[in-house]
Amino acid sequence: MAGGHSMMRCGEYRTNYKVDTTIFPTPMSRNFAIATVLLLLAAPAVLDAYILNLLIQIGYLGIAALGLNIVVGFTGQISLGHAAFFGFGAFASAWINNNFGIPVFFAIPLAGALTMAVGLIVGIPAGRIKGLYLAIATLASQFILEDFFARADWFTGGSYGSMAEPFSIFGYVMDTDQSYFYVVLAYVVIMFLAGANLMRSRDGRAFIAVRDHYLSAEIMGINLTKYRILSFGVSSFYAGIGGALFGHYLGFVSAEGFTILMSIQFLAMIIIGGLGSVMGSLMGTAFMVLLPEVMETVVGFASTTAPGIAEGLAYFKEMAIGLAIILFLIFEPDGLAHRWRQIKAYWKLYPFSY
Repeated sequence: MAGGHSMMRCGEYRTNYKVDTTIFPTPMSRNFAIATVLLLLAAPAVLDAYILNLLIQIGYLGIAALGLNIVVGFTGQISLGHAAFFGFGAFASAWINNNFGIPVFFAIPLAGALTMAVGLIVGIPAGRIKGLYLAIATLASQFILEDFFARADWFTGGSYGSMAEPFSIFGYVMDTDQSYFYVVLAYVVIMFLAGANLMRSRDGRAFIAVRDHYLSAEIMGINLTKYRILSFGVSSFYAGIGGALFGHYLGFVSAEGFTILMSIQFLAMIIIGGLGSVMGSLMGTAFMVLLPEVMETVVGFASTTAPGIAEGLAYFKEMAIGLAIILFLIFEPDGLAHRWRQIKAYWKLYPFSY
């Protein structure tokens, strides 16, 4: 070129750890994320209540799923009690708000902190045991908390459940899907950025070291017990925040929903989304929330030709979840996040994508 050189970035140079583990690997991915959030800000104006409801579900379940991924995907622990922590967060936020008059705005993070405290207690055995024994210990925590929900009338309202006030800020009450959507979106953005940042930090790298090779990690001076317990605490914090958002969305919390089945659905979300992937947690949650809706549509079409099918809809939904987990474990063990990265890599190098 005449009259000067054109500068061109050739390759990706990363000279230190912080640069290597940026939240957004390329400027384009950062811009894409910002554009998505901006699009979502316009969503309540254009989408109907049904789709907004699904998006809100994906939001609060996604936060809780990210918490589970921190324990299972990043630290290599196993937790079968995640739904109980999710429920605890919902009850705790309603309890803090109803009994102490603390506004919902502050009750939600406080509920996260309370749930974190419970998670740290449950995490204590996790510092000592692993594998199947840990699975059984966390399964026990699920049933202990379920029993607590049923008996502790002062905290949960017992069999009656407890009312959760709507979210309000500056006297503006967010009790519609349109307004509450923004609350959930704000939490999703904050919690996911915090999660991605945690994984770049010293503690986050320690979690991954504990997962990948705990002996080497121990030799390097990483306190295994501390990080195993801490990962349960962080995970419970996320579950508590997700649960609190869920409680104030429904306006009512009852103990029936937070069963072992829900814990398994959380596991399904992170297996399908991709273990050890922050973004994958959200993708897997979206998959799991939309799967029953898709099944309903399919069954609806099928029932026009075979009327008997509609009666089995509940069973089809349960079967679809199990089938999805099995198929993902066989064909896509790294989850949707891995597939998404492959698609991105393909287009990045197109047309030389061999």
